[in-house]
Amino acid sequence: MRIGVFKEKDSENRVSIVPNSVRKLVKAGYDVVIESGAGVKSNYHDSEYKSAGANVEDRGTVRNAEILVSIGFPNPDDISEKGVVVCIGDPFRNTDRIHICNNKNATLLSLDMIPRRISRAQSMDVNSSQDNLAGYKAVLLGASMVPKAVPMMTTSAGTVRPSKVVVMGSGVAGLQAIATAKRLGAVVYASDVRKSAAEQIESVGGRFIHVDGMDDFEDESGYAKPLTPEFIKKVNESVCEVASDADLIITTARIFGRPAPITIPDSAINNFKSGSVIVDLNADVGGNCESTVKDEVIKTKNGVQIVGISNLPGTIPTTASMLFSNNVTSVLTSLIKDGAFILSPDDDILVGSPKGSDFHVSGMGGILVCQNGVIHENQTKLSEVA
Repeated sequence: MRIGVFKEKDSENRVSIVPNSVRKLVKAGYDVVIESGAGVKSNYHDSEYKSAGANVEDRGTVRNAEILVSIGFPNPDDISEKGVVVCIGDPFRNTDRIHICNNKNATLLSLDMIPRRISRAQSMDVNSSQDNLAGYKAVLLGASMVPKAVPMMTTSAGTVRPSKVVVMGSGVAGLQAIATAKRLGAVVYASDVRKSAAEQIESVGGRFIHVDGMDDFEDESGYAKPLTPEFIKKVNESVCEVASDADLIITTARIFGRPAPITIPDSAINNFKSGSVIVDLNADVGGNCESTVKDEVIKTKNGVQIVGISNLPGTIPTTASMLFSNNVTSVLTSLIKDGAFILSPDDDILVGSPKGSDFHVSGMGGILVCQNGVIHENQTKLSEVA
């Protein structure tokens, strides 16, 4: 089986396979074909791919590979009849991608659908690897924009108080943001709708923001459950009150397969102090901040900056590509059985748990979204969406 890797779209600096992964894939039995220049923006060059055992070719040759690996969903014209597409498909928010693959009798392995609670899936989890980097970069970016020093400083000219950072949400991105802000010397407060998150927040140096009536709003896959509008309002008001005098606010709240919940309404921003910075990690799916504009930095009338950069991992492409490539390699090497490429309906990584009725909520459907133009029977809710 041949694996083909294209250059990503102009807005994407990452590459889906790095040279070190090529060696592992070749050893597993794959042939790897890389489009010339695919890794240049992430500092992986054609000569490195060749040394690792890949063939570096033009786009037309790469298109003929049986398995196409990319970060974003590829150009439909590049998907071959009965081919296999391995990427971040985001099928609930982009149902047209399912139709494109079905019309070509193609198979879509959507890496963002990985069942997180399966232990052997940890090395395959692109959500975690990229979210971790997003949380890290959000703090560095926000700290560079805040008009004051972050750590406490005692100098002959006076004492500088540490900056206050509030992190909304403590999943993978949130925990890394808390830890990074703490390492920079900030005083960090953090919230989450999952009551179990308090211990995790405190373990990395944050102070948990408790909201009365909070329960463990977490589903089987580790994602936050949808909340009632009344409780969302209560959480928002409590956390925004703590954030009103913060220097930096990081928002990370994300619900599987749905638009991002609003955690900072405009009414709250009106009470934030001038010079504060909000970095919204969910600008790509609507944003947690009511005023977020995707891929723009805006400034409100009261002097609050809102950062809506939608691909923070792509701003550190060398590391992000390496981690993404490791995830993909774990997936692909697990699919080689006795020298053959096997997509088994018994593989829980591919099809997840048998709870088809809960699939759209729990994210337990597995990464095999459609196979040879057919949606798997476990994924009934995805069929309804598509």
